[in-house]
Amino acid sequence: MSSRSPMRLFARWADWFEERGVYVPGEESRAVDPVRDFGWLMAAWVAGVAIFILLFALAV
Repeated sequence: MSSRSPMRLFARWADWFEERGVYVPGEESRAVDPVRDFGWLMAAWVAGVAIFILLFALAV
């Protein structure tokens, strides 16, 4: 049952972003790749917006 917890699903989704690339310290000569560099931030932002929308939907 623990495989269906929201935190586990969020972690798997954030890991999907990280699998697309991993930041290597000292590699400043490359261009910024938003998915690779900000994957966790994107996942957290989308999850926050989803919770915000869900709370307003439940309040109506």
